[in-house]
Amino acid sequence: MEVIGLDHIYVSVSDFARSEAFYDRVMGTLGFRKGDKPIGGDRHAHYFNRSLQYTIRPARNAPRNHDPYAAGLHHICFQARDRAAVDEAYRREGAGRPQALLRELGVEATKPAEYPEYNDDYYATFFTDPDGIRLELVARSRHREAIVVHWHEFRVFLNPLADLRARSGA
Repeated sequence: MEVIGLDHIYVSVSDFARSEAFYDRVMGTLGFRKGDKPIGGDRHAHYFNRSLQYTIRPARNAPRNHDPYAAGLHHICFQARDRAAVDEAYRREGAGRPQALLRELGVEATKPAEYPEYNDDYYATFFTDPDGIRLELVARSRHREAIVVHWHEFRVFLNPLADLRARSGA
């Protein structure tokens, strides 16, 4: 048995209209489409692409800002094909100079940068949704690509890529 992907993520939001306006802008920019089928009598916004669905629904408890260091969700990271795609989501050319596309949409995103503490070619931008949920867009890294390419060669559960490199003398 093998899990082949993450099918969907459901996020409860404190103010559905505010969050829907935010996610409509962001997810459209990231190439998602949208469905609005209610479930159980509650409004839902279902953002989806070929491989993932990200759904928001109204929260049932008193609103509070998300704490990424409390038990539960820390952040959600969307993977882009490469650095150019991360840059494209962050900015676009306008009037002869780059403009912050996510920022034009009212999203306070960090300038894309390398984060070598994660991987030597980790390249991402970070931003938060209206409830404080931390979101990230990362370029597919060599590390992630090596996992996909060499998956069938893994023999151990813990650190299989390191084990493979040790066995191959790399």
